[in-house]
Amino acid sequence: MLENLARIAERYQELTQAMATPEVATDYVKLAKHGQERAELEPVVLRYREYEDVLKQIQEARELLEEEDAEIVELAQSELNELEPRAATLAEQLKVMLIPKDPRDEKNVIVEIRAGAGGDEAGLFAADLARMYMRHAETHGWKTEILSANETGVGGYKGVVFQVSGKGAFSRLKYESGVHRVQRVPITETSGRIHTSTATVAVLPEMGDVEIEIDPSDLIIENYVSSGPGGQHMQKNATAVRIVHKPSGIVVSCENQRSQTQNRTQALAVLRARLYDIEQQEMVSKIDEARRSQVGSGERSEKIRTYNFAQNRVTDHRIGLSSYNLEAVLDGSLDAFIEALTSAEQAEKLEALGA
Repeated sequence: MLENLARIAERYQELTQAMATPEVATDYVKLAKHGQERAELEPVVLRYREYEDVLKQIQEARELLEEEDAEIVELAQSELNELEPRAATLAEQLKVMLIPKDPRDEKNVIVEIRAGAGGDEAGLFAADLARMYMRHAETHGWKTEILSANETGVGGYKGVVFQVSGKGAFSRLKYESGVHRVQRVPITETSGRIHTSTATVAVLPEMGDVEIEIDPSDLIIENYVSSGPGGQHMQKNATAVRIVHKPSGIVVSCENQRSQTQNRTQALAVLRARLYDIEQQEMVSKIDEARRSQVGSGERSEKIRTYNFAQNRVTDHRIGLSSYNLEAVLDGSLDAFIEALTSAEQAEKLEALGA
């Protein structure tokens, strides 16, 4: 670890010196590139310098333990009692900082929620989940926008697709992909029986057209009259867009924008995200099942979380964490789950690096 940190510190110094030279300082492209790399390295370098300083202080304190003066020895031991735990904490923090970052973490995301088993109740649960993620996004200062929605007659969704825009959106929401289960008495239930319903959540990083190339000849693009905001003021115009990707069979619709061009742009963004997700799923499926991590893998075949209304409980089955404040969770308070899932993933990655 120390060798890696030393190399990072050396690279940081090289970039700092290069940015001060006339050659780089007058080349805005190079300057921006160097500045971005330096900014990414800076938190690690500052923590490493702090760690080195603490290690130096520990060494000096240990040398004082050899003194004959009892008061000096006592003082040195007191310092060691504070410095050694601090060094251990810094070492753990540096290990986490050295874990390779997911290049998708800073991307915006496209969230797709589909009602599963449970009829109208599953649709209502899908709407609850959509609201939960939108409220969570709001608390983090992220922007949300519904791209398409297939509503049920009772206020739920058969399916809803929305975009979440903001720094770090994918890094936090990526753990939400999977099957979510709700256990509660539906509003339509007269006998008071608890029903179990499900909804699936897919969190897809938004990809640029350079990252995922789409051959225009592979697309069937249809226009139709929108039932959303884009169509209510101009019912005679076909502003909504439906795109069929012939090789994969994926169908994407978008009708929430007022212009056909905007709907087409957003539909293509959803299509790119889905195609990228298929690529990632195929890549993951080639890895030995015994070594695959369920945390953060986006595995959708298994239940990941249960929302039990009778017990006021939300349980994440991947890490065994429960919250007994279901109302707050459904109002967007997901940080405890997300941070625990992040820690679990980091622990797995550290274990893999150690192996």
